[in-house]
Amino acid sequence: MKFTLIFDAMNQTFADRFKSARLRSGFSLQELANKLNNQITKQALHKYEKGAVVPDSERLGLLSNVMNVRPDYFFRETSIQIGELAYRSLKSVPAKEEYKVVEQTREYLSRYLELEEILGLENKFENPLADFGLVSEYAQVNLAADLLRKKWEMGKDPIYNVAELLEDKFIKVVEIDAHTNFNGMQTWVNGSIPVVAFNINLKGKPDRIRFTLLHELGHLLLNFGEVTENQKETLCHQFAGAILMPEETLKQELGAHRNRLSLQELGNIKKHYGISMQAIARRALECGIVNDHFTKQFLNMMKEMGWRTIEPVAYEGVEKSNRFDQLIFRGIAEEQISMTKAAALKNMKLAEFHSMSLTLA
Repeated sequence: MKFTLIFDAMNQTFADRFKSARLRSGFSLQELANKLNNQITKQALHKYEKGAVVPDSERLGLLSNVMNVRPDYFFRETSIQIGELAYRSLKSVPAKEEYKVVEQTREYLSRYLELEEILGLENKFENPLADFGLVSEYAQVNLAADLLRKKWEMGKDPIYNVAELLEDKFIKVVEIDAHTNFNGMQTWVNGSIPVVAFNINLKGKPDRIRFTLLHELGHLLLNFGEVTENQKETLCHQFAGAILMPEETLKQELGAHRNRLSLQELGNIKKHYGISMQAIARRALECGIVNDHFTKQFLNMMKEMGWRTIEPVAYEGVEKSNRFDQLIFRGIAEEQISMTKAAALKNMKLAEFHSMSLTLA
């Protein structure tokens, strides 16, 4: 009886993890079978997902390669509970894409939190705006952004790396491989760990990633008054702009009042502060530097020139947190984890991890 219970538990763990890997990869059962060239049939895959059968080592290897996970992934239990997801700019997300976002987040955080547990690290997140009060208008957003910069000791200077900043403040940043209509999202894991995510397919647009991360941060930190969802989105846009470009700083760069702004000066500010030219123009309107007529003209011109998505001036910064990798190498140096365990936490084959380690050395 005891052996049967253990076997059933192993089957269920495999079934749960197999389904998670499939959803994370964005495959239906038939699509996965096709990807495997029907070396494993849809019917067999269905049995795996129901926990009726556990594949042998050969088929396990096939599944691992196609879904880009290590074989031990399928037998590693996880206790990651994902809260309600909130997405930027999408009123609804197709179920298939939402599954991918959830399972990619779950899989990455299961490894991340396991690593922190091994190293004896705690998640000490505290909302610096918890006592700020309700936010329902731009003036309050501006004050909240200034207060956050003060509490996080950011001064008025450009933010070098938003992802690193958030990780330093115990907010987990997750890179999601999703459809390009997905920008980012935020949620809570296990009820207490804040998470923001962005689409890795935006990597050629670091200014957009920065804005997305700070927009999602607004959702996490701000307490909203009686506002609609559209108004909430606008307030989070304004919050992101105010964090990247404080009003005092913008007025130093542009002056207190202007009739018009040039592409050259907006491009220079973008390169320095990592905020898009269009977001700077909107920020200038919010701060009373330019009027609504000029802002509409400018945004229409950007659209007509085809610069709405790819602007004529690029921001060359890099948005990526290295904290997870840093903790991996810390664990190895302190002999708290082996190279084999480190590779597993990185979801890499041992040879791949060795190669990465040598490249970084």
